[in-house]
Amino acid sequence: MAVILNEERLMIQTMVRKFARDVLIPTASERDRSCEYPRANLEQMAELGLLGMMVPESYGGAGVDAVSHAVALSEIAYGCASTAVVMSVHNSICCESLLKFGSEEQKQRWFPPMCSGECIGAFGLTEPHAGSDPVAQKTTAVLDGDHWILNGTKQFITSGQHAGVIIVTAVTDKAKRHRGISAFLVPQGAPGLTIGPKEDKMGLRASDTVSLIFEECRIPKESMLGKPGEGFRLAMTALDSGRIGIAAQSVGVAQACLDEALEYTNAREQFGRPVSDFQGIRWYLAEMATKIEAARLLCFNAALLKDEGKRYTIEASMAKMFASEMVNQVADKALQMHGGYGYCKEYPIERHYRDARVFSIYEGTNEIQRIVISNGLLGPTSKP
Repeated sequence: MAVILNEERLMIQTMVRKFARDVLIPTASERDRSCEYPRANLEQMAELGLLGMMVPESYGGAGVDAVSHAVALSEIAYGCASTAVVMSVHNSICCESLLKFGSEEQKQRWFPPMCSGECIGAFGLTEPHAGSDPVAQKTTAVLDGDHWILNGTKQFITSGQHAGVIIVTAVTDKAKRHRGISAFLVPQGAPGLTIGPKEDKMGLRASDTVSLIFEECRIPKESMLGKPGEGFRLAMTALDSGRIGIAAQSVGVAQACLDEALEYTNAREQFGRPVSDFQGIRWYLAEMATKIEAARLLCFNAALLKDEGKRYTIEASMAKMFASEMVNQVADKALQMHGGYGYCKEYPIERHYRDARVFSIYEGTNEIQRIVISNGLLGPTSKP
């Protein structure tokens, strides 16, 4: 770990850890109850350089590497998972897509407000009937003179209500299947864009998740992100980066669960001694700590490969799959150690348990991750 966390990364970790504990943790439970969007948190995070972390300094970003972002994201998730998911989508998916596929004009327009926190990014890929199969999406974009006309619906869009810009994929040539999908930068308030009601979610309740309805939504011709037909490749590239983000979030929440369990079992006495004295509890804690460390290293490995410019698709899927399943196991064990108190909202473990559940679902279910990994090992399955 010491080799991975050099002096600069340790400084980032120290700064973000202090922010998470001083600012995020004291109000996280209240945000969970009220479902209040963490706008104030994001404004302070922008001042710390945590929005647009991997964006070059010339565009207003912090210009740090993917490992540093993973370190920071884990610390934010430790304090508030709802705030972390907004940060992850904004940085890992939106800023990264704009950096890789955007024109110079698009970068000059969008990066300064995105890095300053004035404009949060959202990503519109999933549809009501096209989740794990993005090629089946039905949202269309038709060129009409100097404008694209979008029609369709996107589902489960993180930050969709509060985002200043949304990257949206849409079919521009149905006959070409995945090569006929393009991507667009859609500003909030675009004519013909309607924001659906917020989903009433189990966890991550302070981050808004909504549907986006496009009805003859008109955006300028220059709004296409990348070239025609590059939308599917853009989405897959973005998801590789986003899966590192989910692994980092999972590590942060899992570490919070472990720390809660350590504190509670040391303080709670049964049969005349601390619960942490019992061998069964000690072994559970040892297994939890080991799994967290393994997930952290898988996350860092994928991030290091990304920083070196190497392919990291399989490694990102491994990190996402393992870490998201790990955090659910750790949260379950930590709640069990709290006994009946763990089932009550008075203790943070109840919130962590609910927040953790979605990590194995979004940005590609873990069933999809197994397909990605096995295809990397064996190649695609034989077609009939």
